[in-house]
Amino acid sequence: MNRPLPFDPIARAAELWEERVGPSGTMAAVTGLMRVQQVIQSAVDGALKPHGLTFARYEALVLLSFARRSSLPMRVMGERLQLHPTSVTNIVDRLEKDGLVRRLPHPTDRRTTLVEITDEGRARHAVATKAVTAIDFGLVGLTAKQIEQLTDLLTKVRKATGDFVD
Repeated sequence: MNRPLPFDPIARAAELWEERVGPSGTMAAVTGLMRVQQVIQSAVDGALKPHGLTFARYEALVLLSFARRSSLPMRVMGERLQLHPTSVTNIVDRLEKDGLVRRLPHPTDRRTTLVEITDEGRARHAVATKAVTAIDFGLVGLTAKQIEQLTDLLTKVRKATGDFVD
Protein backbone atom coordinates (compact mmCIF):
# COMPACT_ATOMS: atom_id res chain seq x y z
CA MET A 1 0.00 0.00 0.00
CA ASN A 2 1.15 3.53 -0.70
CA ARG A 3 1.94 6.00 2.04
CA PRO A 4 -1.18 7.47 3.66
CA LEU A 5 -2.26 10.83 2.28
CA PRO A 6 -1.88 13.84 4.57
CA PHE A 7 -5.61 14.59 4.14
CA ASP A 8 -8.84 12.73 3.48
CA PRO A 9 -9.41 12.90 -0.29
CA ILE A 10 -13.05 11.90 0.05
CA ALA A 11 -13.74 14.72 2.52
CA ARG A 12 -12.00 17.13 0.15
CA ALA A 13 -14.04 15.83 -2.80
CA ALA A 14 -17.19 16.32 -0.71
CA GLU A 15 -16.25 19.96 -0.05
CA LEU A 16 -15.70 20.58 -3.76
CA TRP A 17 -18.92 18.73 -4.61
CA GLU A 18 -20.83 20.98 -2.20
CA GLU A 19 -19.35 24.08 -3.85
CA ARG A 20 -19.88 22.98 -7.45
CA VAL A 21 -22.77 20.49 -7.55
CA GLY A 22 -24.80 20.52 -4.36
CA PRO A 23 -25.34 18.28 -1.32
CA SER A 24 -22.49 15.79 -1.06
CA GLY A 25 -23.71 13.34 1.58
CA THR A 26 -24.62 10.49 -0.75
CA MET A 27 -21.58 11.01 -2.97
CA ALA A 28 -19.25 10.96 0.03
CA ALA A 29 -20.93 7.88 1.52
CA VAL A 30 -20.78 5.92 -1.74
CA THR A 31 -17.21 6.99 -2.49
CA GLY A 32 -16.18 6.01 1.05
CA LEU A 33 -17.98 2.69 0.75
CA MET A 34 -16.25 1.93 -2.55
CA ARG A 35 -12.85 2.77 -1.07
CA VAL A 36 -13.49 0.59 1.98
CA GLN A 37 -14.47 -2.24 -0.38
CA GLN A 38 -11.06 -1.89 -2.07
CA VAL A 39 -9.27 -1.93 1.28
CA ILE A 40 -11.19 -4.99 2.50
CA GLN A 41 -10.78 -6.82 -0.82
CA SER A 42 -7.03 -6.27 -0.70
CA ALA A 43 -6.79 -7.55 2.89
CA VAL A 44 -8.94 -10.62 2.24
CA ASP A 45 -7.12 -11.42 -1.01
CA GLY A 46 -3.83 -11.18 0.86
CA ALA A 47 -5.04 -13.58 3.55
CA LEU A 48 -6.46 -16.11 1.06
CA LYS A 49 -3.74 -16.05 -1.59
CA PRO A 50 -1.28 -18.24 0.38
CA HIS A 51 -4.04 -20.87 0.48
CA GLY A 52 -4.62 -20.76 -3.27
CA LEU A 53 -8.08 -19.22 -2.93
CA THR A 54 -9.94 -16.17 -4.08
CA PHE A 55 -12.84 -14.84 -2.04
CA ALA A 56 -15.32 -16.33 -4.52
CA ARG A 57 -13.78 -19.80 -4.20
CA TYR A 58 -13.55 -19.41 -0.44
CA GLU A 59 -17.26 -18.49 -0.27
CA ALA A 60 -18.11 -21.61 -2.29
CA LEU A 61 -16.16 -23.79 0.15
CA VAL A 62 -17.91 -22.11 3.09
CA LEU A 63 -21.29 -22.71 1.50
CA LEU A 64 -20.54 -26.39 0.88
CA SER A 65 -19.11 -26.84 4.37
CA PHE A 66 -22.39 -25.47 5.80
CA ALA A 67 -24.56 -27.78 3.68
CA ARG A 68 -26.14 -30.66 5.60
CA ARG A 69 -24.82 -33.28 3.19
CA SER A 70 -21.64 -31.37 2.27
CA SER A 71 -23.00 -31.02 -1.26
CA LEU A 72 -25.39 -28.81 -3.20
CA PRO A 73 -26.71 -28.61 -6.73
CA MET A 74 -24.78 -26.08 -8.81
CA ARG A 75 -28.02 -24.14 -9.38
CA VAL A 76 -28.51 -23.77 -5.62
CA MET A 77 -24.90 -22.66 -5.19
CA GLY A 78 -25.51 -19.92 -7.75
CA GLU A 79 -28.67 -18.78 -5.99
CA ARG A 80 -27.06 -18.71 -2.55
CA LEU A 81 -23.86 -17.05 -3.74
CA GLN A 82 -25.93 -14.72 -5.94
CA LEU A 83 -23.82 -15.52 -8.99
CA HIS A 84 -24.50 -16.17 -12.66
CA PRO A 85 -24.36 -19.89 -13.59
CA THR A 86 -21.24 -19.28 -15.70
CA SER A 87 -19.44 -17.83 -12.66
CA VAL A 88 -20.43 -20.83 -10.54
CA THR A 89 -19.15 -23.18 -13.23
CA ASN A 90 -15.80 -21.34 -13.33
CA ILE A 91 -15.48 -21.42 -9.53
CA VAL A 92 -16.34 -25.12 -9.36
CA ASP A 93 -13.97 -25.91 -12.26
CA ARG A 94 -11.07 -24.31 -10.38
CA LEU A 95 -11.96 -25.89 -7.04
CA GLU A 96 -12.32 -29.29 -8.72
CA LYS A 97 -8.96 -28.88 -10.49
CA ASP A 98 -7.39 -28.21 -7.08
CA GLY A 99 -9.07 -31.29 -5.57
CA LEU A 100 -11.20 -29.24 -3.17
CA VAL A 101 -14.60 -30.29 -4.57
CA ARG A 102 -15.95 -32.99 -6.84
CA ARG A 103 -18.94 -33.13 -9.14
CA LEU A 104 -21.43 -35.94 -8.60
CA PRO A 105 -24.57 -36.96 -10.44
CA HIS A 106 -27.76 -36.19 -8.54
CA PRO A 107 -29.28 -39.45 -7.28
CA THR A 108 -32.80 -38.68 -8.52
CA ASP A 109 -32.46 -35.92 -11.15
CA ARG A 110 -30.24 -36.68 -14.13
CA ARG A 111 -30.32 -33.01 -15.18
CA THR A 112 -28.71 -31.87 -11.92
CA THR A 113 -25.06 -31.97 -10.93
CA LEU A 114 -24.11 -31.90 -7.27
CA VAL A 115 -20.92 -30.31 -6.00
CA GLU A 116 -19.42 -31.92 -2.91
CA ILE A 117 -16.59 -30.61 -0.76
CA THR A 118 -13.69 -33.05 -0.40
CA ASP A 119 -11.61 -33.74 2.69
CA GLU A 120 -8.89 -31.56 1.16
CA GLY A 121 -11.52 -28.87 0.60
CA ARG A 122 -12.54 -29.04 4.26
CA ALA A 123 -8.90 -28.76 5.34
CA ARG A 124 -8.27 -25.78 3.01
CA HIS A 125 -11.50 -24.14 4.19
CA ALA A 126 -10.36 -24.52 7.82
CA VAL A 127 -6.94 -22.91 7.34
CA ALA A 128 -8.34 -20.17 5.09
CA THR A 129 -11.00 -19.39 7.70
CA LYS A 130 -8.29 -18.96 10.32
CA ALA A 131 -6.48 -16.59 7.96
CA VAL A 132 -9.46 -14.33 7.22
CA THR A 133 -10.74 -14.29 10.79
CA ALA A 134 -7.24 -13.41 12.04
CA ILE A 135 -7.53 -10.15 10.07
CA ASP A 136 -11.25 -9.66 10.86
CA PHE A 137 -11.95 -9.98 7.12
CA GLY A 138 -10.07 -6.69 6.72
CA LEU A 139 -12.72 -4.69 8.56
CA VAL A 140 -10.75 -2.76 11.14
CA GLY A 141 -11.37 0.35 13.21
CA LEU A 142 -14.91 -0.46 14.35
CA THR A 143 -16.32 -1.81 17.58
CA ALA A 144 -18.53 -4.89 17.61
CA LYS A 145 -21.57 -2.63 18.03
CA GLN A 146 -20.52 -0.48 15.08
CA ILE A 147 -20.05 -3.58 12.92
CA GLU A 148 -23.57 -4.67 13.86
CA GLN A 149 -24.90 -1.21 12.93
CA LEU A 150 -22.99 -1.24 9.65
CA THR A 151 -24.38 -4.67 8.80
CA ASP A 152 -27.91 -3.46 9.57
CA LEU A 153 -27.48 -0.39 7.35
CA LEU A 154 -26.04 -2.37 4.46
CA THR A 155 -28.84 -4.92 4.81
CA LYS A 156 -31.39 -2.11 4.46
CA VAL A 157 -29.77 -0.96 1.23
CA ARG A 158 -29.60 -4.52 -0.12
CA LYS A 159 -33.25 -5.13 0.70
CA ALA A 160 -34.36 -1.80 -0.79
CA THR A 161 -32.64 -2.66 -4.07
CA GLY A 162 -34.37 -6.04 -4.27
CA ASP A 163 -31.38 -8.17 -3.33
CA PHE A 164 -33.68 -10.32 -1.18
CA VAL A 165 -37.12 -10.36 0.42
CA ASP A 166 -38.10 -11.48 3.90
